[in-house]
Amino acid sequence: MGKKVHKGNGHRERLRQKFFAGGLAGFLDYEVIELLLILNTPRRDCKETAKELLKKFKTLQAVLEADPGELQQVKGVGKTNVFGLQFIKEVADRYLEKKIIAKDVVKNPDDLIKYIHYSIGNKNREYFAGIFLDAKNKVLASEILFQGSLTSSSVYPREVIIKALQHQSAAMIFAHNHPSGDISPSPEDIAITRRLVFALNYVGIIVHEHLITGGGEFYSFHENGYIEKFKQEFDYNNKKSQ
Repeated sequence: MGKKVHKGNGHRERLRQKFFAGGLAGFLDYEVIELLLILNTPRRDCKETAKELLKKFKTLQAVLEADPGELQQVKGVGKTNVFGLQFIKEVADRYLEKKIIAKDVVKNPDDLIKYIHYSIGNKNREYFAGIFLDAKNKVLASEILFQGSLTSSSVYPREVIIKALQHQSAAMIFAHNHPSGDISPSPEDIAITRRLVFALNYVGIIVHEHLITGGGEFYSFHENGYIEKFKQEFDYNNKKSQ
């Protein structure tokens, strides 16, 4: 008797061939999740599980960011599936991070914006990241500096300065996410940005930008005039005190 062929094999093979033919273009989000589940579920139909995951978490990004316990609340999702979903997210984050290393992200910010969006843009709590640059504005490193509800008392300029000096940074870019999706800066966001511009200027480190990400959008403190305003204010106060 021949080996029994799983009824889903043909469907899986069609998905694979569709990917090889054109990448993820044309894939629905549930099909992407289905392919990820298939990697760790060789003998079970994963289509309905993928649809249930998307129904529960609403977006592909939210599925990849979800808590392991919440993922396993969906019927058909086990620990091996959770591992696969979270592993691919971490690989994607590292890949995007490596793409910005040694690049001038001030003149060419596209890769930086992608990295920020995919690394912190869809998280369900606030993360505050620092991107450390050399004198030619090429990226030396990127780190999550603070997490949780951001207030002027929870972001410590002294710690940022220590990190910047450790990386021998000449300049910095900051970014944080708004889980609500509303990228409008709060009074606290503005106050934090001003404090960081002032503190880093004292040690000769330039702040080029502070980005807020959420809901797939970005708010730029530089484009809205805040960074230049704070630099001018710093210069004025510094000259006045001399």
